[in-house]
Amino acid sequence: MSEPTGAARRRGPFEVGDQVQLTDPKGRHYTFTLEAGKNFHTHKGSFPHDELIGAPEGSVVHTTGNVAYLALRPLLPDYVLSMPRGAAVVYPKDAGQILAFADIFAGARVVEAGVGSGSLSAFLLRAVGDEGMLHSYERREDFAEIARGNVERYFGGPHPAWTLTVGDLQDNLSDADVDRVILDMLAPWECLEAVSKALVPGGILCCYVATTTQLARTVESIREIGCYAEPQPWESMIRNWHVEGLAVRPDHRMIGHTGFLVTARRLADGVEPPMRRRRPAKGAYGEDYEGPNKG
Repeated sequence: MSEPTGAARRRGPFEVGDQVQLTDPKGRHYTFTLEAGKNFHTHKGSFPHDELIGAPEGSVVHTTGNVAYLALRPLLPDYVLSMPRGAAVVYPKDAGQILAFADIFAGARVVEAGVGSGSLSAFLLRAVGDEGMLHSYERREDFAEIARGNVERYFGGPHPAWTLTVGDLQDNLSDADVDRVILDMLAPWECLEAVSKALVPGGILCCYVATTTQLARTVESIREIGCYAEPQPWESMIRNWHVEGLAVRPDHRMIGHTGFLVTARRLADGVEPPMRRRRPAKGAYGEDYEGPNKG
């Protein structure tokens, strides 16, 4: 049985072509690709790449300035934050939420729109595996090329489960019987009609948006289209902690708002969603409110 795509690059001694992440004594990271005969240079001295080639992961190397660096392969969250960007990346904290709450499983058939720099595509491909399917749509050809390069660099070549199409999803979507749809775009409500036809009953729609106005319109549009259970919107934040002896406190900085997520389950054809029992707050809808797609 062959290994999943990219798995061989995640274990064993360092080899030529591997990505290496160095950590200095202050916790700063430096990422580079191993090449025979090359040197890695810092303001604290240099060392030859050959010193790491063939060495086990987790080795320590010393520069000519006698500064120690810990050498490890970058984790996927590290990789996506350091890779070349065309558009903003989906941060690891949001990618993790998408994988969990959109229930991305091995072998799933997934459609993604808004590839950006390929961050979420890499997470999704690793989750669906070689036997799954990820069809990604990106409007801009320059973003698509950057994403393709980033994803192939991470997996060591093309991924067998990935198809990347340049163009608007609503004009080019040809997939059917899709298990999951992930929309990372300015106006996900424009694609609801198209993706709703492609999603299987019980399938999950997940939208990633940046602002409260986008969030409100996305949720109301999902309710209005009438073929989904009640959408669930949320955001997540991460706060690290400093632990040093008796000094145990939260860090002064944290990863706050990056985006909102909305998930909704596709109903069977011809089924109306159950009546919502929760009453909206008084004044939530003004007398002139005509729905999210009016005006």
